[in-house]
Amino acid sequence: MKLRGLYAITDSQLLAGKFLPYVEAALDGGVTLLQYRDKSSDEARRLREAEALRDLCERYKTRLIINDDAELAARLGVGVHLGQTDGPLTPARTLLGRQAIIGATCHGQLELAERAAREGADYVAFGRFFNSNTKPGAPTASLELLDQARAQLKLPIAVIGGITLDNARPLIEHGADLLAVIHALFSADSTQEVTRRARAFNALFESV
Repeated sequence: MKLRGLYAITDSQLLAGKFLPYVEAALDGGVTLLQYRDKSSDEARRLREAEALRDLCERYKTRLIINDDAELAARLGVGVHLGQTDGPLTPARTLLGRQAIIGATCHGQLELAERAAREGADYVAFGRFFNSNTKPGAPTASLELLDQARAQLKLPIAVIGGITLDNARPLIEHGADLLAVIHALFSADSTQEVTRRARAFNALFESV
């Protein structure tokens, strides 16, 4: 399975009142992975939204990833993305099976990515690369790190943190396989603009 292209990540505040229409608009523009990211404790709503996203993703043949919740991912039969505070990947792999996509946050550290690879991750995520609304205090990652990671890792590499259509190209040129985007995709004024932005992000991969 080739993991390359736009990695759209939801934001419940940014998408309030337009959650499903905007996500579907992104899928219509082409999304390789869609991550459901919701840090609230409203489990009933999270289950309902995640189920709706799973159905949408099936229609658009996109793989759904749940942020930080392997139990919910297992319940829906989808993948999971785990941060460094979520423990080793091995229990998640046992729970989800071999077919599920499991990703790992590696911040700006190659050692974390190498460990995730040993533990069976399907992709690793580095960031933040630019100033980010979602994680303003996160440590920064560099193009040099991407070069090193590309040389040493056989896994797809996701990049995150303040990525826009204007600054993404160098990341792809230095080895990024997945552009993880929240605000630059979903802060649009209309569903048509979300779709246009998704297509524009994917077009960057074709031109590198």
